[in-house]
Amino acid sequence: MKIVLQHLTKKFPSRNRKVREEVVAVNDFDFEIPNGKLVGLLGPSGCGKSTTLNLICGLQKPTDGRIFFGEDDVTDLPPENRGVGLVFQNYALYPHLTVEKNIRFPLENLKGADKLSKEQMRDRVYEAARLVQIEELMDRKPSELSGGQQQRVAIARALVKMPRVLLLDEPLSNLDARLRLQTREEIRRIQKQTQITTVFVTHDQDEAMSISDLIVVMKDGIVQQIGKPQEVYDNPVNLFVAKFLGTPPINVFDGRVQDGRLYIGEDAILDTKGVPDQEVSVGIRPEGFLLQEDGPMHCRLSRLEVMGRDVSVVSASEYSQNPIIRAIINAENSIDLNAETIRFAVKPQKVFIFNKETEERILL
Repeated sequence: MKIVLQHLTKKFPSRNRKVREEVVAVNDFDFEIPNGKLVGLLGPSGCGKSTTLNLICGLQKPTDGRIFFGEDDVTDLPPENRGVGLVFQNYALYPHLTVEKNIRFPLENLKGADKLSKEQMRDRVYEAARLVQIEELMDRKPSELSGGQQQRVAIARALVKMPRVLLLDEPLSNLDARLRLQTREEIRRIQKQTQITTVFVTHDQDEAMSISDLIVVMKDGIVQQIGKPQEVYDNPVNLFVAKFLGTPPINVFDGRVQDGRLYIGEDAILDTKGVPDQEVSVGIRPEGFLLQEDGPMHCRLSRLEVMGRDVSVVSASEYSQNPIIRAIINAENSIDLNAETIRFAVKPQKVFIFNKETEERILL
């Protein structure tokens, strides 16, 4: 089931009595979510991603724009008639009911032609439980389950209705690091197995990039960039996207383009033929540095952080917009820790330059 959002806008009244201007939570969102794909809505808190999810499921009505499921205009349909499954970050399980009864609950509310027999409900419940691998937990209550198991119950409850669309609102936020990794892999497996069109809201870029077919990066209610995770990482359209994606984050420097070369301080690190002379912001991914004794770029060496296969070289520069600079290099490289400075060459494909004023990317 494809989802089409046409110029979707949501405005809220201002809570400030002195300022009557409305708050725009989602601003002219225009996008088609392909059938059977998992799309990650990604951005910082307050960027409008959860509001977008609430508009898709019908919990909120758009100020402007239309929402289509396939060819059906669902903009004015109530949530219960849209055929969506919704999973929240807090699980929202009924504590007095067993796992089986929690999963079955949505089916008991079906009426008319959709009403199921007890045998049909039981079959549906156990099919959903098998899908999320909790068949052995059916007689337990939520208080007897781990956080990851509770989240699986919530997903099974959303799937048992055989929804046209599955919506996940930060479903991993309450889990510890190991469980988050395990559960996000399970979500991806379930989505691939069911082929349900899924929208996954998160502020964690690692989650979004690891399981999404497409990501939508948002800021202040405005879509910044849409694309496959690796494509967006490799080709950010602006400084915000470049800084938001990547762990460790991108290193940003004050620089300038002069006479066809890119300078950070007095170091000419890259040729930029065809780019007019100007002040710029320079982004270099941590993996974009090459350790080189006579490299064109120098930094003040601080320390090394051993990560096993790789080493993180921590350094500093007066031209860096970050307190520290991180360069990821192979652990086999030898570094003199007594040296005051360290020199690098850079990988051109890992270096981005941005307009100083607009922060839009300048293509090399």
